Amino acid sequence: MVIGLDLCPFAGRAWQDQRVRCVQSAASSPLDLLDELQEELDLLTRAPEIETTLLIHPDALRDFLDFNDFLDSVDALLEAMGLTGVFQVASFHPDYQFAGEHEDSVSNYSNRAPYPVLHLLREASVEAAVAAHPNAEQIPANNISKLESLGLAGIRQLLADDSQGASEPQSPLRESSQSPSEGDS
Repeated sequence: MVIGLDLCPFAGRAWQDQRVRCVQSAASSPLDLLDELQEELDLLTRAPEIETTLLIHPDALRDFLDFNDFLDSVDALLEAMGLTGVFQVASFHPDYQFAGEHEDSVSNYSNRAPYPVLHLLREASVEAAVAAHPNAEQIPANNISKLESLGLAGIRQLLADDSQGASEPQSPLRESSQSPSEGDS
């Protein structure tokens, strides 16, 4: 949905260039997830060919308020690793809700995903993309307009279609932190 609706005008290029790493976490607790996050940040530090990582964690932090609180730990980890200003982490969750917005507000869907996700981004890449975009400051407002034009029913239909694999792009950098036997259950 993000690439298909161009909600992030920078995502399509990285996806096409196969520079997006998608990792399904086996973590079931916040501490396990923090360990995996540290491993992914270490890898990104050593592997400049990977533009960005989506750390998908279906079994950890399913409650949005817990997830939102966890983001303080993410910031603390970045600081402890000396990576503040090098990487930033965007957050997505099935129940994402912006402060002051109603639960069913379409604007929340700009940060919703089928599972909780931590999106690890290189700060320099974000800065370069924003500098090259003619109206970067308008992206959030444009996204809300796009989502409002679809309406709640249209968004839910797109999500249902995506969950059936109708428009899921493929990336060769997909990986899982689960062993094959764990992933088969």
